[in-house]
Amino acid sequence: MVGLKPSDVPPPLGVKMASAGAAACIADIVTFPLDTAKVRLQIQGEKTAVGGIRYRGVFGTISTMIRTEGPRSLYNGLVAGLQRQLCFASIRIGLYDNVKNFYTGGKDNPGVLIRILAGCTTGAMAVSFAQPTDVVKVRFQAQMNLDGVARRYNGTMQAYKHIFQNEGIRGLWKGTLPNITRNALVNCTELVTYDLIKEAILKHKLMSDNLPCHFVSAFGAGFVTTVIASPVDVVKTRYMNSPPGQYKSAINCAWTMLTKEGPSAFYKGFVPSFLRLGSWNVVMFVSFEQIKRAMMVSKKRMEATN
Repeated sequence: MVGLKPSDVPPPLGVKMASAGAAACIADIVTFPLDTAKVRLQIQGEKTAVGGIRYRGVFGTISTMIRTEGPRSLYNGLVAGLQRQLCFASIRIGLYDNVKNFYTGGKDNPGVLIRILAGCTTGAMAVSFAQPTDVVKVRFQAQMNLDGVARRYNGTMQAYKHIFQNEGIRGLWKGTLPNITRNALVNCTELVTYDLIKEAILKHKLMSDNLPCHFVSAFGAGFVTTVIASPVDVVKTRYMNSPPGQYKSAINCAWTMLTKEGPSAFYKGFVPSFLRLGSWNVVMFVSFEQIKRAMMVSKKRMEATN
């Protein structure tokens, strides 16, 4: 199980979900500028650069944004991002062990296919609930805070209201299919890779179940996940950020990218994606392990005093 030693008693579902949501929010706060840079690089090329601004590389993008829009622009969409993680990560990560046990009937040492199925299941479930928060987050990250450039949205709640009024309920769930595909890939790759790397490290006694082990497992999971999920991530970002009518569907968006910009368009923003996902995984999994253990210790102390 993710974050458990064989001798550990599995924590309650509520503890796992709360720990996952809190850890994901911490990871988002730390890595959000990298995610914003990734979004800007991914949408670059679909329209004429505003004010002649072009982004070059992750740190060049961050530098350009600070110079032209101010430091606060790096955290555009943070409120929606935290809202997303509270309901998204708590489901996709917090439910992973329980869904895995459901598919195995409670048996120990499930196979890779069962782990993949559990990861895909919780990833798809999470998107179904959290999609509106992801749409708002991406659109905030994509909009530029420049003088003379009209802003699409002025606040998080105003954005939800504006999208609903102008695009209907479908606008809030725009890009659900590519996002389910992307997050099923991300979730199963991220959690399964972390699971397998950590198990291998502990099995061969390379490290004990502590912070260095969690760091190595999370970093490896971040790299593998970025390689597999980048093409779908770029399509998801482009499609969710697009105004009504620009693309007929997510597949049409992908085809337009391929024909107009070539195959390399699907790996735009790869470096910031890896820097963000790698660092996000490290912060999230390390925080997840520590928060979960702290909550279990507190729970046992409370039970002992009662």
